[in-house]
Amino acid sequence: MLSLRAFTRTIPRTVSRSIATTSRASFRPVAAVPKNTFLQSSLKQATKPAYAAFSTSSTFKQAEGDFELVAKLEDELKHEKASGLQDLEASVQNVQYVLQNNSWEVKDVPGEQEVVLSKKLGNEEIRLTFTVADIQNLSEQEDFDDAALSDEDFQGINQGRGGNVSQQPEDSVAPADRDAEDLEPSFPARVNVTIEKPGNGSLLIQTVAQDGLFQIEEVSYFSKPDLAHAQTAEKDWARQSLYAGPPFENLDEDLQNFLERYMEERGVNAELANMIPDYIQVKEQKEYVRWLESVKNFISA
Repeated sequence: MLSLRAFTRTIPRTVSRSIATTSRASFRPVAAVPKNTFLQSSLKQATKPAYAAFSTSSTFKQAEGDFELVAKLEDELKHEKASGLQDLEASVQNVQYVLQNNSWEVKDVPGEQEVVLSKKLGNEEIRLTFTVADIQNLSEQEDFDDAALSDEDFQGINQGRGGNVSQQPEDSVAPADRDAEDLEPSFPARVNVTIEKPGNGSLLIQTVAQDGLFQIEEVSYFSKPDLAHAQTAEKDWARQSLYAGPPFENLDEDLQNFLERYMEERGVNAELANMIPDYIQVKEQKEYVRWLESVKNFISA
């Protein structure tokens, strides 16, 4: 049996064929139609104004999908407000402890990604900047897959050797007894440290904070302090044209140690390196809740 859609599509062709057959069978001569009458009727049809079947500019209402989307956003908001920061309670406590027991001033604008910590030490102005984009760019699944692949390779080696692999003393240590940093390593957070002296330019120290360490990548000097911040494309271009110094790892080992000590004596230490990834996680959670509310309010309006 033909479906309704197929049946309706065959009707015009059947009717047109019937009309054509009937017209040929019952053809009779008719009087000629005056040309002007035909042209006038055609002209009238051609000049008839065309009206749209409907208008979407003023009559559009929210679609069914809009209500479903808003409902889903509300569910997500309830979940994140109920458990989001609770899951990060340890991170919140660490951030509060470090900031309360140090002299860092915090610039954290809601809706913006960058966070700035600053303080004065003698005639020096010390400034640290980092962003929540670091946690957004993570690929935790890839790390998990890499770890799983390593485990499979190790098991394959054991099986290939008949399982006769000598066990090291550390292999028998229970996971709960191992260092917490070994169990839950923090993610790498890029932190730019600038140390400015009035009339003497500034240092820009590019680092990565992870697992309680500031890993220095590069130390640059700028006679113009504003180039160290480079908040405009023009200044960033001017900074890139200057010699930035060698990679930190290429420096003399003693020089590396002294530069690391230089940062620690200014409060850029292990405590701060542990706090910054926690701060990023807490801020990212707050920004996510704010984003959910903004999207929901926009769609509901």
